[in-house]
Amino acid sequence: MSLFGDGLEAAVQKAFTRPAPKSAGAQMRYLVKQLKGTKAVAQMLRVSQRTVERYVKDQIKKPRPELAARLEREVKKRWQPQIRAKARQKAATTGGIVIDTQARMGYTAPIGSTDESRLRHLTVALPPQYAARLFNAQEAGASDDELQEIAAEGLKEVYFQDGGRRAGSLEEVRFTDIEHLEFDL
Repeated sequence: MSLFGDGLEAAVQKAFTRPAPKSAGAQMRYLVKQLKGTKAVAQMLRVSQRTVERYVKDQIKKPRPELAARLEREVKKRWQPQIRAKARQKAATTGGIVIDTQARMGYTAPIGSTDESRLRHLTVALPPQYAARLFNAQEAGASDDELQEIAAEGLKEVYFQDGGRRAGSLEEVRFTDIEHLEFDL
């Protein structure tokens, strides 16, 4: 499970204008239409082509839990790509992204100041350049650690340093023990 990647994806999904298909048959039909055939869907979901055909015809209505999870994930990944792109573009150019987190935050600071990590609950609006960096890194296949570093850098600039008005000697901010993380566009 990718905490930061899934959080960014959930934030983008909030921009959907129509709900994704809910029933297994409707989800299968959508995937068959998107991938242009039952064979490709069967390979992607790791089931037989005949099973896919049965779902399409509503002969099977209730998938196994692991298949239902894969189905839902694949449908949401492909659902409303233009709306998804517009939401990312808006966040990366004008809107920015809001991060709501409860985590243990530590930082590297000069000698003589306390740098002990402590639990914080922060809701911070990051500027558009950080939203752009997060989305670009996610599309490039960045790991969760890399996304976490970008978010920590944004929190350092916006929250801890207040845009350069304080804590100028702060070198690095790091997340540890993340209890809650949510993004909003």
